[in-house]
Amino acid sequence: MNTLFEIPTRGQGLYEFTRDVLRWAEGTGVREGLLTLFVQHTSCSLLVQENADPEVRVDMREYFARLVPPTTDPSMSYLTHTYEGPDDMPAHIKAALLPVSLSIPVMGGRPALGTWQGIYLFEHRDRPHTRRVAAHIG
Repeated sequence: MNTLFEIPTRGQGLYEFTRDVLRWAEGTGVREGLLTLFVQHTSCSLLVQENADPEVRVDMREYFARLVPPTTDPSMSYLTHTYEGPDDMPAHIKAALLPVSLSIPVMGGRPALGTWQGIYLFEHRDRPHTRRVAAHIG
């Protein structure tokens, strides 16, 4: 079973789409198997992360902004891929550091996420996008 999720973003940050994935996975009728998610872009990532405290999302975004600042930061002056904006090459670097696919076991007809775990698209670009995440369960 396959589907494509479209996640609208409004700039850098984590966008949870756990409910959409759970609804779809439960509707497939697959009781035991593996759920695979793959983002079809090179400037965002996928994460399983805490979904109870929104401060976690803020802290994750801030940490990666400090780890890989925009190309306007003097520490990034060595970068040459700059014509798509100061956030583009840093977004590619972040996507190289973080997962672009996830594998989650399906047990009893449901992805086996822990109590506080959610599925997120981590947008690394400043402007809004509609990101596509391909899903397969079997």
